[in-house]
Amino acid sequence: MSAGSNGHNVGLAVLIDADNANPAIVEGLLAEVAKFGVASVKRIYGDWTTPALGKWKAALLEHSIQPIQQFAYTSGKNATDSAMIIDAMDLLYTGEFGGFCIVSSDSDFTRLASRLRESGKVVYGFGERKTPKPFVAACDRFIYTEIFTSNPETEEAAIKRKSAQELRQDTKLCHQLRQAIEAASDDEGWANLGPVGSQLAKQMPEFDPRNYGYSKFSGLLEGIGLFTLKRENNQLLIKDQRPGKKA
Repeated sequence: MSAGSNGHNVGLAVLIDADNANPAIVEGLLAEVAKFGVASVKRIYGDWTTPALGKWKAALLEHSIQPIQQFAYTSGKNATDSAMIIDAMDLLYTGEFGGFCIVSSDSDFTRLASRLRESGKVVYGFGERKTPKPFVAACDRFIYTEIFTSNPETEEAAIKRKSAQELRQDTKLCHQLRQAIEAASDDEGWANLGPVGSQLAKQMPEFDPRNYGYSKFSGLLEGIGLFTLKRENNQLLIKDQRPGKKA
C-alpha cells in the first residue's frame, strides 16, 4: 500500500522538533498533513524557557499545537529528541494512529521512522533540504519544507521553476521517472499517470514536483520534454520517448 492510500480519515500524530523547524512553515505544513489524514495529535518539543523558541508561541495558539517542555539538561538537543521518540512509541502502542508526521531535519529520527514503518504505520517526514539522506529514505514520503515558505503577498514562488535543460541535467530524476514509467506501463509502453506517481513515491520518498517549481506532476513531465503525454478516457497517459522503447 502506498503512502496516503488509507484515505483522508486516517488518524495522524504530528510531532515537531522545535529545534529543527521554522515556525514560518506551520500553516503550509498542516495544510499538507490534511491531504494525508486527520491530525489527531499535534505536539511540538523543545525547551520553552529559552528565547530561541519565542517565534513558535503565537503559531502554537493559532493552530492548537501542544507544546511539550523538555529542559536541555546538557548542551545539544538530545533531550528533546529523546522525549519525542518516547512519545512516538507511546502513541504507536495505543493503536489509534495510522500514520506519523515527523517534522525535523535531524538524522536522529531515522531509526524511529524505520521502527514505525516496521509496525505497519505510514511515516511522513518534513524537513529542510539539508536533512540527511538516511532519514529521508526511512520515510514513506518526505516533503522538503522550503516549499512552504513562499510569500503570499508578492505571490513569489517558494522555489523557482527549473527549465527543461536543468531538469534533464538531473540524472537521478530522469532515471527514477523512466523506471517508474516502465514499471507501470502496458505492453505498448503507455502508463497511467496515477500509478507512475505512486511508483515514483516508493522509489524516491522525497519526490515532489514542487521541489522543481511545478505545482502538478503532469506539468513537470511536460516541462522536462522527454516523455509523450496524451489524454484517453479522462485519464492522462505517459510514454518514454526514447528510441527502442515499447512501441
